[in-house]
Amino acid sequence: MSPTATTVGGYLRDLPADRRVAMARVCSMIRRSARGVRESMRYGLAFYELQGPLFALESTEKRMILFIAEPSVLENYKSLLTGVLEDRSAIEFVDLNRIPLDSLEKIVRDSVAARRERLKTGKAPTQKELLVLWKINEEDAKAPPPVVRIPMKEEVTEEVVVEVVPEEPKEPVEILRAPTFKDPAMTASSRPKVKKATAEEKLVKRTRAKASKDDSAAPKKTTVGKTTAKKSSAKGESSPAEEPKRATVAKKAAVKKTAVKKAPAKKNAAKKTAAE
Repeated sequence: MSPTATTVGGYLRDLPADRRVAMARVCSMIRRSARGVRESMRYGLAFYELQGPLFALESTEKRMILFIAEPSVLENYKSLLTGVLEDRSAIEFVDLNRIPLDSLEKIVRDSVAARRERLKTGKAPTQKELLVLWKINEEDAKAPPPVVRIPMKEEVTEEVVVEVVPEEPKEPVEILRAPTFKDPAMTASSRPKVKKATAEEKLVKRTRAKASKDDSAAPKKTTVGKTTAKKSSAKGESSPAEEPKRATVAKKAAVKKTAVKKAPAKKNAAKKTAAE
């Protein structure tokens, strides 16, 4: 029995394997055969109600007991079943492997029909009346209250003074590090030191750069004509540049020759005229 279970499923889960299987079969048969019944846990028993308690199922150490609320129905089937407890209106099952489910199903159906007839003519028995009929002590059958653990106050313990002894200084441990490769060309000490230029040197560099820029921008004089003229004069040939000059000189010389030739002719003509 699991007195702390609140549902029938939890009640069955805590039972041993043999009783769990037998109880589960009977519970499922009651739910299937008695339509409209309400299943609940009360006093450590599985209760099935239909306008009041109708069945109750209890599991003991080695057996199972089914309580029936309609004694007249059980009276009709007592000759077909073994383990009938007439004084408690119950059936006790010792051999859980041989439960007559067919006969129990008929008892359940007849009990539901008897309850409905009783509700038409009078009223159903109360829970208190059925507990007396089933000989279940209400106080003994009640589930014990849940265990509530109250934390106890911590006991006050005496303070223990622990004397701290200073540790002896340990010798320094030399930490070996992996050698690192350094390129001498990349070190600052190996790089050539660059002397910073003064303001005057900067000014001189700027003026020189400007002058060279102006010279490069000015048009360059060609000396090809002179060199060719010199070469042609040395060979006695006239260069293309000296041909116009030579032509003007030749024209002037021709004019002078004609003037010299015309001068004696004019003098002779004047003499002839004077003589006449």
